[in-house]
Amino acid sequence: MDASRPHLIYFADPMCSWCWGFSPVIGAVAAVFGDDLPIRLVMGGLRPGTDQPMTDKARAEVRHHWEHIAELTGQPFDYGFFDRAGFLYDTDPAAQAVVQVRQTAPELALAYLARVQRAFYAENQDVTSNVTLADLAAELGLDRAEFLAGLGSEALQKATWTDYAISQRAGVTGFPTLIAGPNPDGTYGAVARGYRPTDEVLAVLAGWLERQAA
Repeated sequence: MDASRPHLIYFADPMCSWCWGFSPVIGAVAAVFGDDLPIRLVMGGLRPGTDQPMTDKARAEVRHHWEHIAELTGQPFDYGFFDRAGFLYDTDPAAQAVVQVRQTAPELALAYLARVQRAFYAENQDVTSNVTLADLAAELGLDRAEFLAGLGSEALQKATWTDYAISQRAGVTGFPTLIAGPNPDGTYGAVARGYRPTDEVLAVLAGWLERQAA
């Protein structure tokens, strides 16, 4: 990607429920603007390395959160998730898998992110499992055995945690965050910090591109 051309940077996490709500929005952005406004995907690092199971209180809070997002966005959620015992809400394996797709088949990165999100939120699949993540990659045509072998490697861990550092240095405090740039002065501006509806985001980007052309 030519960083001097107008482009977007999308800070997201595959196990962020608001990012799942935003999934149709970022999909619409990619469909409408295509190569004229390429999207750079950066993993934000929601809860990497979590090693404590979810408590009953946490389950109740998360369920309430999901219900609110479902009502606002219309995205499907499978609440069977909350019947699991001892679940570790570790977002690092799924984030690593997205980074691996971005490295090996960048044109599939957004599609894979959306597939992992749907698997977790709408299908109650365990996307902390490398086996599940490799199965989902195979659905998109990637070699399952090669993909599985790459997960958890030192190089992939380093690349993923570099994403988290980029997110922190950019001042991103929540997901999804979508920024556009560069402006004539080299800066980037926020398009969405948190969920915003499709029509609003498309209108903001269309206006920004018109100003860039002028």
